[in-house]
Amino acid sequence: MADQRPILDQVNLVTSNMEASVAFYRRLGLDLPDRSPEWDPHHRSAEVGSGIDLDLDSVKFAREWDEGWPVSSGVGSGGAGSGCVLGFKLATRGEVDRVYADLTGAGHKGQQPPWDAFWGARYAVVEDPDGNAVGLMSPIDPAMRWDKPSPS
Repeated sequence: MADQRPILDQVNLVTSNMEASVAFYRRLGLDLPDRSPEWDPHHRSAEVGSGIDLDLDSVKFAREWDEGWPVSSGVGSGGAGSGCVLGFKLATRGEVDRVYADLTGAGHKGQQPPWDAFWGARYAVVEDPDGNAVGLMSPIDPAMRWDKPSPS
């Protein structure tokens, strides 16, 4: 049998408040349809159209499919500063500013205001209701690149 690389096809966000998370991701622009009154408080699937499933699961439901699911503050078990950022592509540099202003204006915490990043994109980070970092990035414009010193 040939050695095959794993393929990322699903991201599950475990949420302590499904209603608030659905409202946040809908405001961001994702399609999170209501499907079943029995399941909607525990599981939602976003229709992102990119070949990757983005699912929101309640803590109660996560414990059904992951018996070791931790009760945590939203950061990974790797220690202070660990975690992940969900990255979303936006069509233009202006859209990064608009979406960031809309989400923070609705009360969501901004981690990184929009800036012209050294790699040539307009980039910002906002937190979802559970404190997960959500990156907003424009297409990269090579003319906007600049040298950034190494983080060493």
